[in-house]
Amino acid sequence: MARWYAALMVLVALVAPLPASPSFAASAPLVWMPAGDGIFSVDAATRTVRYRSCSVDTGRLYNPTMRVGGGFASGRITYEGTAYRFRVPLVGRSTGFLEIGRRHLSGPTVTSPQPPVSPSLGRRLRPLGAKLQAIVDAAPVTAGVSVRDLSGRYGEQQISVAGRFRPKAASLIKLWVITELMRRIDCGQAAYTDTVLVLPTDVVGGTGELQHETFPQNVTLFRLAQYTIKYSDNTATNVLIDYLGGFGPVNALADSMNQTQTVLARKMLAPAPPENFTSPDDVISLLGAVWSGNVLRQVNRDLLLSFMLEQTLNGKIPAALPSGVPVAHKTGELVDVSHDVGYYLIPGTEIAVAFLTAGPEELGASTVRELARAVYDYIESPPPVGGLPITGSPVVSLSLAGALLVFSGLVLVVVFRRRAVRTGI
Repeated sequence: MARWYAALMVLVALVAPLPASPSFAASAPLVWMPAGDGIFSVDAATRTVRYRSCSVDTGRLYNPTMRVGGGFASGRITYEGTAYRFRVPLVGRSTGFLEIGRRHLSGPTVTSPQPPVSPSLGRRLRPLGAKLQAIVDAAPVTAGVSVRDLSGRYGEQQISVAGRFRPKAASLIKLWVITELMRRIDCGQAAYTDTVLVLPTDVVGGTGELQHETFPQNVTLFRLAQYTIKYSDNTATNVLIDYLGGFGPVNALADSMNQTQTVLARKMLAPAPPENFTSPDDVISLLGAVWSGNVLRQVNRDLLLSFMLEQTLNGKIPAALPSGVPVAHKTGELVDVSHDVGYYLIPGTEIAVAFLTAGPEELGASTVRELARAVYDYIESPPPVGGLPITGSPVVSLSLAGALLVFSGLVLVVVFRRRAVRTGI
């Protein structure tokens, strides 16, 4: 009996899911956290930090005395006479702490990728990676994919295939422009009713609706923001870049969230080089931060999603899915790249996706559609896990490991009762 029970417990240990605890997650050198109305960012590898809020932006500061160890980064810096003290776990979904003078702030730490909230549920999404890898390998273009569960059905797991692939960003960079504008509005530094004088010299071609209007004209920030996403309006985007103060603030936003592969270096339709770049992992990082409310307040988070739901360029993700599937997305294309990113807003199975390609635009669009459909088919009909169908609520459903643990407990009860009878206890 003892040998049989020991063997059973070994089996339980092998199949039992790890608890969703930071102690079982790998540390990352790059981590950030929402702190008050700002973002506090740590790069443990280079010993640098940055705090960017409504009232201050420290820029990247070197902190040579930063202590890194035991899964934490901690230290103290002074910027313009104000002391900043921090202790930040280098594991996503932990709680970090920041003191600014006498203010005590805390927030959930964010890494890229974020660890799943439940490794056992997260494993249910991983087989999708093999399907996406096969499509990427066979594609006539170079492609990268990142997918993150937002619903919890798959433990908020992220999977990537060539997630650090870094093509030209094309119109995907507009997501960072709009997010920076919305942060200004969250800070009370601007309002959607404010207007910007648009001159004939601001007008450019390509995608968009503003180019067909008469100028000069005062245009509200709301319409500029809406058109930037809904119509992928190049003129509106360029006007907003100027309004925000150029490339610097948009790149500061990406840097504060440690999105190191994203850069805004030229306006829409301006000659290259320089060029704008991003990656699937950086896109998913931004989409995840928006969804979770870590970078925008609820009202602007919902407004951005509504703009993405109004997207008029629907030849990629929406074209690949059954009619009526709600998709909030943003496209990007040049002659040599084709992208589509956003959210599948299927109730109970919400998911963020980023499909980026480099190569002839038409071939890239076809690859994006194939990838988009593969994700949809998987989340609509996921394969059985451990021989058991995925049904019911994951909170109340027993996993194989859970069933084995219950069974082993019953065995213990039987063993102790038999010993009690023999010994007369």
